[in-house]
Amino acid sequence: VHLGESGGGSVQAGGSLRLTCEISEYSPSDYCKAWFRQAPGEEREVVAIISKVNNDIETRYADSVKGRFTISEDNAKNTLYLSLNNLKPADSAKYYCAAQNVPLYGLGTGQCWNTILLPGNYWGQGTQVTVSS
Repeated sequence: VHLGESGGGSVQAGGSLRLTCEISEYSPSDYCKAWFRQAPGEEREVVAIISKVNNDIETRYADSVKGRFTISEDNAKNTLYLSLNNLKPADSAKYYCAAQNVPLYGLGTGQCWNTILLPGNYWGQGTQVTVSS
């Protein structure tokens, strides 16, 4: 499984960005994909996940980004997106996309939220987002 992020950059507070993650060799019928971020000296923080179990698709967001960030996907292109709006300096971090190792950790929004950062899942190399005031 390979994940590659793009779309990061430097913006002023209030600005917007759209991050893209191209995912290869990952096509389970049920899955969970996510975005997380890490700022220097801080712990990693899951910001958004999208989970599919049977025909139900759910999204979940961290309180810090709810209403400003949107996770979406284009499965035909094997691409995951994160739209970042009304950016704040506190959003400055390196952003990573991730895919759940379903056989190892299982399915479900809650399960994914709690395990996506654990070893054995699939992560990209990250893209930097810097927001100036």
